[in-house]
Amino acid sequence: MRSVLAFAFVVFIAAVAVPRYVDNMKSVTAAAPAARAARAEAPTTSGANYRSMTIQSGANGQFSVQATVEGRRMEFLIDTGAAAIALRESEAARLGIHPARRDYVVRAYTANGVVLAAPVELERVEVGSLTVRNVRALVLPDEALGQNLLGMTFLSRVRFEHHNGRLVLEQ
Repeated sequence: MRSVLAFAFVVFIAAVAVPRYVDNMKSVTAAAPAARAARAEAPTTSGANYRSMTIQSGANGQFSVQATVEGRRMEFLIDTGAAAIALRESEAARLGIHPARRDYVVRAYTANGVVLAAPVELERVEVGSLTVRNVRALVLPDEALGQNLLGMTFLSRVRFEHHNGRLVLEQ
């Protein structure tokens, strides 16, 4: 029964994340390059409900960001290929999340192979001025994950685009 629920969870995440990701990518390629460059220049806030932040890629071309999860600051690698937020066990423990061995029921496909992960829900994830509530995440063993990943369960709930080595997140 657990494997059926785990499979249903993975299918649900894929069914929600993939169409939104495809829509985001279509809007990125359809937008005029000049308009994208103008928006990517600096973080802005225009209006009470609009928030934006720009992240510069690191020397390795990847995007890292500091986020606040359940009121605690944590480092994340932004990963559009990750279906969900992925937390290392030690980082989840800092949040007071301690899944039992029996909770590790979701197969997670990582660069280090297939591992079992424990599904959890995070009440609040903040990246800069962007806030997403009630976000699905997975807890993975430390040895299976080098760092926390900010995946599509967060990214699918904000707008993002990549241009000239910058990642712009908007909400």
